[in-house]
Amino acid sequence: MTDHIKFSKELIKGRIAEIVFEQMFRESGNFTILRFGYEYTLPELAQFQHSVELQKVLENMRHTPDFVLISQSKKEVYLVEVKYRSNYYEDEIKQIAEETLKKWDPSFLFLATPKGFFFGPCNTIVTDNGKIGVLYDKWASKEIQEKYLELLNEFERRG
Repeated sequence: MTDHIKFSKELIKGRIAEIVFEQMFRESGNFTILRFGYEYTLPELAQFQHSVELQKVLENMRHTPDFVLISQSKKEVYLVEVKYRSNYYEDEIKQIAEETLKKWDPSFLFLATPKGFFFGPCNTIVTDNGKIGVLYDKWASKEIQEKYLELLNEFERRG
């Protein structure tokens, strides 16, 4: 498999994880979900990613979390970075949380894996050296999670 095909497959899995996250949280009914990543908010700028003049601006924007969750009460707002991992390693998860925190504090990390969904505040993940807890029912019920985990794994088997 060429590096380009491997990269494309990982990119597609990442997009699937984002769609699973968005649909799962939308179905839970607990939040308003807004796409926030630069590829959604500034597609016109994304096409100029190789322009030297825009490199610094785009580099900052490239690290925006993927979603904003707003509680139905409108009293809580969560910036969420979404990642897919077939297998995850605590040192890698810690690094992702650290990078996200550099620009976005507070922020959260959602991790989609074939074994389940994980979710936590980036500052806690860093403090706990990359440990991330399971996604609790209060965010999305177990029934909803099971349904979307089955869907995620269906795509994983095909990939």
